[in-house]
Amino acid sequence: MISKNQIKHIRQLEMKKFRQREGLFVAEGPKVVGDLLKAGYLPVETYATEGFQETSLTIQSITQEELRKISFLQHPQQVLAVFPIPSQKPCSPQLTGHLSLALDGVQDPGNLGTIVRIADWFGISTIFCSEDTADAWNPKVVQATMGSIARVNIIYTSLADLISQATVPVYGTLLDGNDIYRQPLSSEGIIVMGNEGNGISPEIRQFITRRLLIPSFRQGDTAESLNVAIATAITCSEFRRRELI
Repeated sequence: MISKNQIKHIRQLEMKKFRQREGLFVAEGPKVVGDLLKAGYLPVETYATEGFQETSLTIQSITQEELRKISFLQHPQQVLAVFPIPSQKPCSPQLTGHLSLALDGVQDPGNLGTIVRIADWFGISTIFCSEDTADAWNPKVVQATMGSIARVNIIYTSLADLISQATVPVYGTLLDGNDIYRQPLSSEGIIVMGNEGNGISPEIRQFITRRLLIPSFRQGDTAESLNVAIATAITCSEFRRRELI
């Protein structure tokens, strides 16, 4: 039986200040928890209903009703685990030889989680985030990554400091950019994606060396812009496609 204090403690981890104070985050479901375990993450607490199979863990068995009390999901999925937030790796200036993503003020947890998943799919192992980007260890972000957060290094840093010193191309998606399908793209560099409403900030825009535009193929009235996660997927896909030509 799970105690009221345990329930309170887990529910508090929905808030960033408690995650930072405790150094813990919540992951749910066999897929997300399983991927974290495979990547070497070790939970400090694991709660699961009958039928969850994982012999390597010490599991506190709970009922479906108890799982609903601690879950952040509309439809809880068998298991919830509390993991230590990994120590942030040093921000290495070595950016050559591969692609990295940089997120400038991405606010929506769902967008951030989807972008982490996109980075994983396209083999981009590092995402640099501005300090005002959503917290990657928010339960909504963790869930939206569908386990990809276990394989992508997320670094919060000053993007201006990082990008201003970069010796690789710095790409940015901008409404006044050049058609991405007609521009040369390299296999190394930083791809900057901006805030949902305002795009890339003026502070970061000045450091963009390759301005890109994802063109609309509809004449006349059309959507004002693309969702940042969708734009990230299209951009990463085009970079990787060029490597195959």
